[in-house]
Amino acid sequence: MNHSSNRMKRRISAGCALTLAPMAVGLSACSVGSEGSPLAGAPYDASNQISVSAGEEGAVVDPSKPLEVTTTGDEGRIADVTAVDTAGRFLSGKLSEDGTRWRSTSDLASGVRYTVRISTENGSGEQGRRTLNFQTKPAHAKRLGVTFGPDSGTYGVGQPVTAELSHKVKGAKQRKLVEGALRVKSSPHVEGAWHWVDSKELHYRPKEYWPAHTTISVSSRLKGLKVREGLYGDKAKPVKLKTGARVEALADASGLSMKFSKNGKVVKEIPITTGKAGFETRNGTKVILGRESYVRMRSGSVGIGGGESYDLGVHWASRLTWSGEYVHAAPWSAGSHGVSNSSHGCTGMSTGNAKWFFDNVRQGVPVKYVNSSGDDMAPFGNGFGDWNLSWAKWKKGSALLRGTPDHGDGDSANGVNRLRPQV
Repeated sequence: MNHSSNRMKRRISAGCALTLAPMAVGLSACSVGSEGSPLAGAPYDASNQISVSAGEEGAVVDPSKPLEVTTTGDEGRIADVTAVDTAGRFLSGKLSEDGTRWRSTSDLASGVRYTVRISTENGSGEQGRRTLNFQTKPAHAKRLGVTFGPDSGTYGVGQPVTAELSHKVKGAKQRKLVEGALRVKSSPHVEGAWHWVDSKELHYRPKEYWPAHTTISVSSRLKGLKVREGLYGDKAKPVKLKTGARVEALADASGLSMKFSKNGKVVKEIPITTGKAGFETRNGTKVILGRESYVRMRSGSVGIGGGESYDLGVHWASRLTWSGEYVHAAPWSAGSHGVSNSSHGCTGMSTGNAKWFFDNVRQGVPVKYVNSSGDDMAPFGNGFGDWNLSWAKWKKGSALLRGTPDHGDGDSANGVNRLRPQV
């Protein structure tokens, strides 16, 4: 953080005011080499004028102690101090009123190299400089690791970014520090934010779906940062994601039809059947989690028995929830497609249409369900229901933007069995 003295600003202003003289005069008073200007020429070496608590060049210091810069005599005054580590993170600090002392106000990172640049001025207004490099000791403490998801690759425009932490982070100050170190950059740039799902998981999404053919880079600058006593940030493997064309589907449970769109244009309308009474399909936006050309679906795995029991081999299944909701081929219910809802919650269609759907979607493609009498898709815990939160509510889950709601301290799946299929 930069801090300049008011006296320094006044001198610079007074000196540069002389440039208002007519141009015909030649060099202005602010030009390098002007006679009589205390601000002209190269800065003097302020090494003998300034003391730094880090010691000599290349010293190794304890990151738990603050960095201090002080003057060693009556002549010199500190005008500005910047301290930045190899990750480009600036160290916050405060300069005393009289300009004789600067002290860091945030924790130093561990196991990194810092460069400190100090600007001074003497009694005549001449500017001095001192630059010092030092290393901080690695912390002998727990490391806060972060694993980003999904893996690098190409996804649909509804794919959120995830960050799994190795330790719980609960305090508002700690969450702000962690969240601020998790970087998401996209080209083209879009507005987006992190949301704390629970104390160990964050999701990132833009205000609206990602634009088609976007490049998304995800990285961490947590390494060496002190999160709390005994816990320091660790390095993390970055990921690079891309989105394909804008592919999305809209399923109307009462209209018994699915409209499939590409880049804003409906390219196919598919007759469907969804959940019957007692097994109604969830309303809301879901995101394709994966695709399986063949999956065995058994009613017992989802607690369905009696006359509703089933044990079926299902083809061309695109998963929507961890609890077992799919879009898949359902030739056994061909008479219901576009006519009535007869499934146990999945979206059934002909084998040909299911194969076409399977071939034209990928992980991250959003599928929105409307006009069902079923429950709403949960935002978290059963797949990616992130888009069912308004942007205002989403931002409330950001420690940096507003609030720090916690949806639970355990597994973000909230106990959901991630392997259960249903038809």
